[in-house]
Amino acid sequence: VAAAAANILSIHADGGVVRFAVPALAGLVFTDGGQLQVTDAAGVVQTFALADVDSLTLADAAATPVTVTYAGAAATVVNPLADVGVAVTVDGADVTVTGTNGLAGVVFALSGASSDGLFKAYADADFDLILNGLTLTNADGPAINIQADETIGVTLADGTTSTLTDGVTYAAAPNDEDQKACFFSEGQLVFGGEGTLIIHGQGDDQHGLGSDDYVAVNSGTIQVLSAVKDGIHTNEGYYQLGGDVSVASGSDGVDAGDGPVEISSGALSLALTAQDKDAVKCDGILLISGGTVDLDVSGDQSKGLNAVEVHLAGGDVTIVTSGDAVLEASGSGFDPSYCTAIKADALVLLDGAAVDIVTTGLAGRGVSCDGDVTVLSGSLQVTSSGNGAAYTNELGQADAYHGPCIKADLTTTLTGGSITLTHTGSAGKGLSGDGDLLVNGSGLLLQVAVSGASVTYGFSDAAEAKAVSMDGAVSILDGTLILDATDDALKSKTSIVVDGGVIEVTDCEEGLEAPFLTINGGEIHVHAADDALNATMGSDIEGDDGSELVINGGYVALDAPSGDAIDSNGTLTIAGGTVLVHGASSQPEVGIDVNGTFRTDGGFIVVAQINSNMVETPSSLSGQRAVLLRSSTTFNAGTLFHLEDTAGNELVTFRPNQRYSSVLISAPGLASGTSYRVYTSGTHSGTLEDGLYTGGAYTPGTLRTTFASSGTVQTVQF
Repeated sequence: VAAAAANILSIHADGGVVRFAVPALAGLVFTDGGQLQVTDAAGVVQTFALADVDSLTLADAAATPVTVTYAGAAATVVNPLADVGVAVTVDGADVTVTGTNGLAGVVFALSGASSDGLFKAYADADFDLILNGLTLTNADGPAINIQADETIGVTLADGTTSTLTDGVTYAAAPNDEDQKACFFSEGQLVFGGEGTLIIHGQGDDQHGLGSDDYVAVNSGTIQVLSAVKDGIHTNEGYYQLGGDVSVASGSDGVDAGDGPVEISSGALSLALTAQDKDAVKCDGILLISGGTVDLDVSGDQSKGLNAVEVHLAGGDVTIVTSGDAVLEASGSGFDPSYCTAIKADALVLLDGAAVDIVTTGLAGRGVSCDGDVTVLSGSLQVTSSGNGAAYTNELGQADAYHGPCIKADLTTTLTGGSITLTHTGSAGKGLSGDGDLLVNGSGLLLQVAVSGASVTYGFSDAAEAKAVSMDGAVSILDGTLILDATDDALKSKTSIVVDGGVIEVTDCEEGLEAPFLTINGGEIHVHAADDALNATMGSDIEGDDGSELVINGGYVALDAPSGDAIDSNGTLTIAGGTVLVHGASSQPEVGIDVNGTFRTDGGFIVVAQINSNMVETPSSLSGQRAVLLRSSTTFNAGTLFHLEDTAGNELVTFRPNQRYSSVLISAPGLASGTSYRVYTSGTHSGTLEDGLYTGGAYTPGTLRTTFASSGTVQTVQF
């Protein structure tokens, strides 16, 4: 709403009152000859004798609204500003107003009803509209058409409902004027008041609400119930600071042109059914810092939020998508185009908002960015159930497409907030990226559960369901990750480095997998059907493939009932930390499987496993002693294994999760020339965690053997 200003000058003289629009005046002069001369912008001078002038007063144009009352095929206009540059013409119920003289703040109050009328405005200054229970239909054009590149305040009168409807086919406009929407303006539209505006957009090539500048909603209720094209269309932005806006359209919901889109309060809800369209879009920054945004996207390959950058700084955002991905012809095959809840070209930034996404369509995506995805704070929940599928890619090769909960082409950075990703569709991914992943936040919680089947393509290739899958490097410095996957829990095609944080893998086929896997700190728990830790180049080479698995510190507890808990197709070096391994209960799987060199240079290591010809011992060049204790007896799961020196000093008491017949131990306390006793069974009064007892005391069970430590690597049979 335009600000009030004293912009009408009234000269009260003996002959009556003469009024002038102040912006149209060039000068006001009191002459020595006792005259008052008023000069307008065109140089026309009116002269008043001061003796005849009683007073001069200033008034605000907004204080005397121009009223337009529609009644069927007619309209009644009361225009108190005709003498200061506001002209009104009426043809039946077609009302055209023209504001000249730069008179700002003029108010046009519209009420009544007509099924064959319109309101059209030309102006050279800002003005205001009051919609006071107006019902207006124009059978061959916009109901309201503002041909003024100015700021128009639109007040929805409290407690009233106004309804606008346009025609299906528009008549040609004079002078090639734009008429792009049922309610259209060349200038900015700023909505206020506590009333309701309903728009029925029927124009076959028009939007519901349109501006060639921007639309701002401060308050009130706006319902675009239909539009053949966009529900709300602007060239330079959409701002919502309050109010309740709902949109249903045949094309985009809100298209803000070059942008931005800024939503700081109020409620915005959209239902998008069209294919390959966007619920809310702009070619700039889309910022949600407050309020409520609720989107329902059912069109194939359509998007919920779509912008160059999407910033989610506050408020509640709920997006439900049910549209499918569509294969578009490209090259020698096809390129999938996905239905996506949040899509950005350069950046998706979550820093304070609460975001809830549900996707159900074929290969539907939650968050997808051609650039970076960054989460600093707030909450993100993505629940996906859409299956993946096989196809022929643009190179003519057999391939598979699928819908990850989060996908970034460049860098994914997680430093705070709560992220919950659930995917039950085939070949689904929780977090996927072509670039690097950085996890570093003490308050960060990332929970990922994927349970879908694989998608087979080609002769024998398969796309598997993975919790976290990155092409680039993964760096974990802090935070909590809870992962559950049908296939890999955490995979990188480049490297994984864990310096801190907590990683809890509750179930998976492969736990942590990369060509170069380094653990320097943190706490890692993995329960895996196959390999808990796996260093591999991904080739089928039987020997050392050049991959590296290094543990320098941290706490690592691994449980692999039917696989190799630690499997390196290259080298394995353990130089620090605590490593507890519950190995497989049957051959040929073992607790540690290394194709290259295996070194124990430090740390506290316990590996319980079944006897097998595949059981590994460290290299004799290792920097820390190790002993492999092998028994001809197989002990049941839960049977305690205890090692102490002959003075009764406990080195380790371990409770394996699976049956076992050999235990590999390497620890700083394993001294050369010292005699040790091996017990099984018995009880322990200490604290049990991950199979290892600490504190308390051991009550002996069965003494199995006594041996003297010798050499760097020793094997003891009993």
